[in-house]
Amino acid sequence: MDYRFLGASGLKITEITYGNWLTHGSQVENDVASQCVQAALDAGITTFDTADAYANGAAEKVLGDALKDQRRESLEIFTKVYWPVGPKGPNDVGLSRKHIMEGINGSLSRLGMDYVDLYQAHRYDHQTPLEETIQAFADVVRAGKALYIGVSEWSADQLREGQRLAKEAGFSLVSNQPQYSA
Repeated sequence: MDYRFLGASGLKITEITYGNWLTHGSQVENDVASQCVQAALDAGITTFDTADAYANGAAEKVLGDALKDQRRESLEIFTKVYWPVGPKGPNDVGLSRKHIMEGINGSLSRLGMDYVDLYQAHRYDHQTPLEETIQAFADVVRAGKALYIGVSEWSADQLREGQRLAKEAGFSLVSNQPQYSA
């Protein structure tokens, strides 16, 4: 398996990433999901992408269980925050400080890990001030709960402004996950 750098960061990730959006916790049994994760590891894949909202948190739990016997330092784990998890209350969606902080803590608990390598804003939040979102992400990084921050499906203008604010807060946005890929 070949590795590439994630954006302009020093983090090396496998050129093929294992994602579990439509499978883990909903469409395949957990033992089959674990077999799929093991097959990915056997193929040399060490980068895994999930999100708190996938199967309402179950996808993270299944992935964490499947990886629990692996050396954590040998894996690159990505997860995302934005969509609701749980009862879908007024603060259970978006990129407010409250939702980001509760989101990272929930993700780490479900994954059974102390940190994720990449924590991503799953969408842009038009209702929360971008300054609040970026400051919350900076605090997540400072707390050691995520090593890098990225975004998903942000426009070029949103990404430029987010990057400007991130640099002011002492970190960089290292990636943008577009809707379409190979």
